[in-house]
Amino acid sequence: LAVGMRRAGGLRTLDAGNTGTPLVDAIALDLDAFVVEATSFRLAWTPSFRANGAAWLNLAPDHLNWHRSMASYEAAKAQVFANQRPSDVAVGFVDDEVVMRRLRDAPGRHVTFGADGAEYHVAGGSLHGPGGEIAEIAAMRRSLPHDITNALAASALVLETGLVDPSAIVDALSTFTGPPHRLEHVGTWDDVAWFNDSKATTPHAAAAAIRSFDHIVLIAGGYDKHVDLSPMAADRDHVDAVIALGATAPAIVRAFDGVARCDVVDDMAAAVEVARLIARPGSTVLLSPGCASFDQYRSFEHRGEHFRDLVTNEFHEEDPCPAR
Repeated sequence: LAVGMRRAGGLRTLDAGNTGTPLVDAIALDLDAFVVEATSFRLAWTPSFRANGAAWLNLAPDHLNWHRSMASYEAAKAQVFANQRPSDVAVGFVDDEVVMRRLRDAPGRHVTFGADGAEYHVAGGSLHGPGGEIAEIAAMRRSLPHDITNALAASALVLETGLVDPSAIVDALSTFTGPPHRLEHVGTWDDVAWFNDSKATTPHAAAAAIRSFDHIVLIAGGYDKHVDLSPMAADRDHVDAVIALGATAPAIVRAFDGVARCDVVDDMAAAVEVARLIARPGSTVLLSPGCASFDQYRSFEHRGEHFRDLVTNEFHEEDPCPAR
């Protein structure tokens, strides 16, 4: 989204880092700005990384099969602010206690975002910043709850660094659909919407997706990163049925104890088959694993592509319905 805002403002830019383009390759390109997704793995081994604008969205247990502890994971993430100068901007999510504690110690200028109580916030059906209204939420192509907070964070980054003006933000929000595997709408058939959220490799990310829909048939599970999966079931009242797969299938079933139906299947093909059988008109089939993919796939992209292919093949003889 931050890339889209910069491009709408006429800047030559791309996303680098934990994407298809490593930062070491991107810096050789003729561009005006970079948007870098800096993972905790890279930050842990990059003591000199500095960004003119850096946003920390949240901290939730993850990658504890790699980091020694939550403390070391937090310390790695905090490197995103560590080398900033007073003229740089550090952007933090107002509703995350750890992020706000780390933001207070950041050497850059401090800016907050969140639905309420932040400099970049929601008011009267619009996104607002210190300079006033940025864009109406109704103008966003998609406005699920996490879309709104992401839009606030991206707006803070591009405005506080002085790279674009609000008109570019409006243009970007009106056309932005999101990258593949991030609540990607695969299609709607028989009034059942199918979404590919394979990028949700943490319970926190899956929980955000689950909050976005009602009457969900959830496909979840995967590689075991030794994190507590119960937070993804915080809004289990949104879930009608769970289809668990992968190494963490038993833990998924335990986390969603009390949901009317829980099935355990061997693979994604079986999950799609069961989902089609049990989904009812008006429901949403949501692949949001809450886990990494490495027990059965090369990457979350590989998993999402397989899910998408299975779904489109399942309905290849039927015309899709308009998205709800």
